[in-house]
Amino acid sequence: MASWYLETGKTDGDIVVSSRIRLARNIKGIPFETKATDKQKQEILEKVKYITPSIGYGLQYFAMKDMDDVTKMSLVEKHLISPEMALRKDQENIGILLNKEENICIMLNEEDHLRMQVFSAGLELQNTMQLAIEIEEKMDEMLSFSCSREYGYLTACPTNVGTGLRASVMVHLPALKLTGNISKILHIVNNFGMTIRGVYGEDTKSQGDMYQISNNQTLGITEKEIISNLENITKKVVEQERLARKYLRKDPIELENRVYRSFGILRYASKINSEEAEDLLSDVKLGTDLGIIEELTDSKVKELELYLKPANLQKRVGKALTGFERDLERAKVVKQIIG
Repeated sequence: MASWYLETGKTDGDIVVSSRIRLARNIKGIPFETKATDKQKQEILEKVKYITPSIGYGLQYFAMKDMDDVTKMSLVEKHLISPEMALRKDQENIGILLNKEENICIMLNEEDHLRMQVFSAGLELQNTMQLAIEIEEKMDEMLSFSCSREYGYLTACPTNVGTGLRASVMVHLPALKLTGNISKILHIVNNFGMTIRGVYGEDTKSQGDMYQISNNQTLGITEKEIISNLENITKKVVEQERLARKYLRKDPIELENRVYRSFGILRYASKINSEEAEDLLSDVKLGTDLGIIEELTDSKVKELELYLKPANLQKRVGKALTGFERDLERAKVVKQIIG
């Protein structure tokens, strides 16, 4: 079974790259991660490891201290763990549960005791939420999560108290940028109680015209309302991106020239850095989605999106590379994938 990040979603998959549900949970009777001792953090890891076979879903425990830096960053690039987790100094106190398809990843002792994540390609918030709740209920029975009748689930950060739910979608918005409307859309999204960020969440910038839209309210609102609100605002953003793409098609020669120029540089360059590659790939993806670039398929674009990134590039070639070596190897990998 292909990993979710190599698939194209059935619903608006050309614009909505992925959906993610994240539930923040803490075990009753143990201080939050920020206050817990090393002994208590180890206790959390042991408790979760013990119940892992009973959870199911093919989940396996992986200790972060046993991973090399390239592997950790490859997980960050796949959005399975946070950049902060990969860079933590106390690696012996953190771990993850991960299944083979990598659509379920539970971070242990990140900011909360457990941050349970479920991923899907495209706009699939409802089904993704259903699976996340299923997993959460199983684990709650075995671990007993901290919960207040008045406030809901208790979390280390006040902004997650209540449902503990952070639902998000990753969207590709190149046409809105090219037509100069991206700032207006970002402003509108923020005014509708949503947050729009870069590809790796808070305090990160957009790369390759990719943006992450998520809810910013978790208290005084139900999970169902959060999902519904996010779906509605995402559909509005998708609608605006489609209108912008329609506008770009009014000048087909200019549009074709742009996407094929980017395709030509990406395909024939003998050395290319990751930032330039992502910018070029944004144009190429747009050209492929609009049926202008016929030499590529959706699956090849997905492969390029993954393996042009530094850590996953190194995982593909099977060895650590310097920055200069990565730029050379990246150009080779592009040729391999495109064929």
